[in-house]
Amino acid sequence: MKNHSIKSITSTWQIQTCLLSIVFLILYNHTVLKLISDWSTDDNFSHGFLIPFITAYMIWHIREELLKIEVKKTNCGLIFVVIGMFFHVVGNIGAELFIMRASIIATLWGLTLYLFGWKIGWKLFIPIAYLMLMIPIPSIIWNKMAFPLQLFAARLSGDVIGIIGITVFREGNVLHLANTSLEVVDACSGLRSLTSLLALSGAFAYISPIANISKWILFLMALPVAVAVNIIRLTSTAILARTLGEEAAQGFLHEMSGILVFVVAFAIIYLIFLFLSKIENKIS
Repeated sequence: MKNHSIKSITSTWQIQTCLLSIVFLILYNHTVLKLISDWSTDDNFSHGFLIPFITAYMIWHIREELLKIEVKKTNCGLIFVVIGMFFHVVGNIGAELFIMRASIIATLWGLTLYLFGWKIGWKLFIPIAYLMLMIPIPSIIWNKMAFPLQLFAARLSGDVIGIIGITVFREGNVLHLANTSLEVVDACSGLRSLTSLLALSGAFAYISPIANISKWILFLMALPVAVAVNIIRLTSTAILARTLGEEAAQGFLHEMSGILVFVVAFAIIYLIFLFLSKIENKIS
């Protein structure tokens, strides 16, 4: 078969693309709709709405590179399509939503290889893999991660609160102050902000003009940053509750603190990016 550039895609290729897209939408229609429903009802994964758009931007960001690569279809892509569809069927039979949803990524990867070839496929691997961040973590795994994080956050926050001079007694994930008690619930474990910050830092790292090793460092720094800002949030909440009363730790102020610390977290990520850029400039 004669190779073509992306700019000279044949009508046959377009017909194949349309047919495969229709089959994909028919197969995954129910799965995608249920996924959107979960984004709407579960605050832990509401960032899922943004992930497909961010993925589209990541692909658009490298459009010039993609246009220079020859399109060379490979039937190997059909193997991944079959694997993806197989796991979708298995997940559907076992009522396992995570497997069904994860199969979307495998199927998309397979379609990309089949229609565009290995060179373009590898260029699009990270944007496609990024879509995994839109899939809610299974409850059994989420709960096993959230509770230890609750205890960890409560212990660190209790230590910090004690250091700044506020009397506090920690009992598990509950912080007892002189005038009230604060429970570090699932939403305060930091897991929600961690997943959102990982999604945001991942996209930011991908489009950043830094070396690949620096991109990975920037992405992984979301882990300690998310933990740190969550401790800051819990400590601030305790200070407000101690000085202004229990009401200050709830309602509007509590919700606003969540938004504020997330902004602070991304600001820290940006500062880390500047630091890494400066190091690279000095080395070069």
